[in-house]
Amino acid sequence: MAAEKAGAMGVAWSVRVPASSANLGPGFDALGLALSSYLTCRFRRAERLMIRVSGRDAEQISTGEDNLIWRTALDVARDTGATLPPIELEVDNAIPLGKGMGSSAAALTAGVVIADRLLELGWPAHLILNEAARIEGHPDNVAACVLGSVVASAIDSGGVARAVRLELPENFLVSVVVPDFPLPTKEARRALPESYSKADTVFNVQRAALLTAALATGSTSAFPAAFEDRLHQPYREALVPGLADILKLRAPGLLGCTLSGAGPSVLVFYEKGHEQVCDLVRQIFAHHGRQSEAIHAGIDRHGYTLVEDHAPWPTPTTAARY
Repeated sequence: MAAEKAGAMGVAWSVRVPASSANLGPGFDALGLALSSYLTCRFRRAERLMIRVSGRDAEQISTGEDNLIWRTALDVARDTGATLPPIELEVDNAIPLGKGMGSSAAALTAGVVIADRLLELGWPAHLILNEAARIEGHPDNVAACVLGSVVASAIDSGGVARAVRLELPENFLVSVVVPDFPLPTKEARRALPESYSKADTVFNVQRAALLTAALATGSTSAFPAAFEDRLHQPYREALVPGLADILKLRAPGLLGCTLSGAGPSVLVFYEKGHEQVCDLVRQIFAHHGRQSEAIHAGIDRHGYTLVEDHAPWPTPTTAARY
């Protein structure tokens, strides 16, 4: 009987999407990277929508029809003129919410992949990316979710997402220091000006190019100048206690610190063997009355993965049903 029921539900799948960080200092809305903390979604067809959530910040993730993963999958179905069947969805989250680590981009990417699989669209990675960027409104985080590693991305004049992936040198490591308060992206965006001077724009173009070249070649001579920024971090310093001091940090083995996305988390780039520089960032947060944790997740080098899932499913009585 159990086997017959499982067969009726169809094949189960598991999609795993990495956390991500965008901007990387001067690369505002252009550069991103994937981190080895994950959103994992197991799913299969069902008679009605059933969602279970576990993991980090699970209480903040909806188990209803407004769940971002499910809403994104429905959006893809509408965009392609298809009808999405109800699913049983099991979400296991390890990405801090509201901390600048791409939790919404991971959910969007998962939703696109789920729709692609259930609707049998057969989209390659660049179409997954393009659809996720269309829904997100910008490509930097979702490009990292799809491709992994470090990614430069843009929306071309025809509205298509373009992205190029490069490998972070093995002697460069990245950790994230996560403070004990959230910073809504909308609030961080409101802090930015409507326009920038020519001098500030040129300043950032130079450093974004320098940073990209340094990350591609492993050269340390460009740091910490390559992380300097005039487009977003100066305007967000008032929203993140201690950020001004963190950005000025200098220490042996420390390449530089930047806001992770819109913040409040801080990306710490350092040379292998110098993980202790993350403690300097935590000390500054503590000096400003904020607790924090260092997540030494490292770089995800693969982007999202999708596999058939043969693990047993929990009894559905604990799920939210619609």
